[in-house]
Amino acid sequence: MSSFKRKTLSGRATLPQGTRLSPVSTSTVITSTGIPSLDDILGGGLPLSCSLAVLAPDHHSAYGELVQKYFVAQGLASGQKVCIICDEPLRFAREGIWMAGSTGPSTPALAQASTAEDADDERASQHDDKIKIAWRYEQMKKFQTTVSSNSLNDDFCMTFDLTCRIPTATLDAARQSAQLILIDVDNSDGTGVIGQIEGLLSNSTDAHTVRICIPALGSPHWGDMQPPTVLSLLHSVRRLLHRYPNACASLSLAPHMCTDTWGGPGWVQKVGWLSDAAISMSAFGANPSLSSLFPSHHGIVQILTLPAPHTILPASDKCSTLRGLSSAAGTMGGSGENNLAFKCMRKRLIFETLHLDLEGGVTERRTTPASNAMALDAGMVHETTPAAVLATEGRKGSLATVEVEFEHSKDVVPDAPNQAVTANDSLVPTKPKKPKKKVVFHSERPDLYDF
Repeated sequence: MSSFKRKTLSGRATLPQGTRLSPVSTSTVITSTGIPSLDDILGGGLPLSCSLAVLAPDHHSAYGELVQKYFVAQGLASGQKVCIICDEPLRFAREGIWMAGSTGPSTPALAQASTAEDADDERASQHDDKIKIAWRYEQMKKFQTTVSSNSLNDDFCMTFDLTCRIPTATLDAARQSAQLILIDVDNSDGTGVIGQIEGLLSNSTDAHTVRICIPALGSPHWGDMQPPTVLSLLHSVRRLLHRYPNACASLSLAPHMCTDTWGGPGWVQKVGWLSDAAISMSAFGANPSLSSLFPSHHGIVQILTLPAPHTILPASDKCSTLRGLSSAAGTMGGSGENNLAFKCMRKRLIFETLHLDLEGGVTERRTTPASNAMALDAGMVHETTPAAVLATEGRKGSLATVEVEFEHSKDVVPDAPNQAVTANDSLVPTKPKKPKKKVVFHSERPDLYDF
């Protein structure tokens, strides 16, 4: 009998609900953010004992809070403990999203409208599949710009619908069972919030994962916060998470705090340094030219920091498909790191690779020249002005004019002896003579044209 034994998973501790091991390191436990494409960017999910900071500098949108709603919904759906810290946490929880089919429409008219919209979405998604291509390309894998939730475990990452709201009964049951904890912020500088988070984490057990969500850090309800106060709060949250490995946090800064104009030069980098993971979602709402250039996207995603709790190299560099650095990204046609963007559809928010549409950014095939090309051609047309007008306006410079004059043939009167014409000669038709052209070239500086 051999003395060697195969290693099995029976001796390992049971993982908390809604978590799994990292594909890179077996000592790292990850959980989902609720967005499959964002999990792919982070290296499979958000590791426990790590924090995620989302910066959304656009004042006219709320993409940062939308990521937090996914984070909260995933925690409640997977049975994890969720803590919301904001000015009106109950209102934020009631506006959360939920899975499709859990709460049906209240009236048959709404049900019929929802069914029609689903059919339209399915028809639009299948439109590209009906396009006929050459037979040699039919066996090739279809080009994908994002990752689908079908490739992930359903228990790990649920599929949420932006048109569905969390049921009131589910919300009340979560509050009664202490699964959902609401902490109201009222002109606090963050010191009291850190104390409440520490008390919550100290009373929790390792069998349940704790999610801490801060939707709008630095909003007016937090008081007059200065850059050092925000950095101190981020450092305190990160320090607490490293002490309690069964917890993770996701927070979004207020829009006015997401640029260097508020915190000074290097402010965004400082936020990334004090967070285990940080991304920036710059929407196109403030720049209409970018919206017209990328009509299929709503903003650009910039990666500031990636989580690497137990390794030197982030797991995203090895197993992320969207970034294009892993071996699995070869099917997406990227050998280096791809540019990332996001778009908010009617039912979901996805992160994908940034790409141009058909024919260099035009979604529809056109048969006439583009408007920008016509404007370019109009700008390249040379203006022709008569020489007399230039002389009267008194313009200076080397000018040249060309005059064309036709020479008119003179009528020749024959002499009297030669006027006798026979009858046969009168029947022969005479060809009309073309007038001769005489071109004269005038120049104010003849030395330039002296060849």
